[in-house]
Amino acid sequence: MAKDKKEFSNKIHIKNRKAGFEYQFLNKYIAGITLKGTEIKSIRQGKASLQQAYCFVHKGEIFVKDMHISPYEQASHFNHEPTRQRKLLLSKKEIGKIDSKLKEKGLTLIPTRLFINDRGWAKLEIALAKGKKLHDKRQDIKDKDLKREMSRTKI
Repeated sequence: MAKDKKEFSNKIHIKNRKAGFEYQFLNKYIAGITLKGTEIKSIRQGKASLQQAYCFVHKGEIFVKDMHISPYEQASHFNHEPTRQRKLLLSKKEIGKIDSKLKEKGLTLIPTRLFINDRGWAKLEIALAKGKKLHDKRQDIKDKDLKREMSRTKI
């Protein structure tokens, strides 16, 4: 049984690729996430998306909204709602830090990666981020092209 959990942990890494292009990450946090049984089964099948998801603080708790987890196919009428609001599990100290930083202008909290750890728990990596301007995006594209060109010349 333990081998099955390790197999899942190595396979499941759902990333929000668009977030890296749109935002500059300042701090990253790993949070647990409260899920229903059918949700964790869908995640283990790799049927989740972070593209439209965002996080917010409400009454001292952090929630993720619009994270899409597809309904589990083998479930009956007890299936979950795909884009429901889910609570993230962080310590009060971390939530306090995040909440105080979010009050600064231009900062937001976005999910960057969803994965299963070695113990079989679903974890969500969230980042405190600042939106990039158009010239920052252009600079990133130039840096990537330069890096790609350097790797070609080495070979």
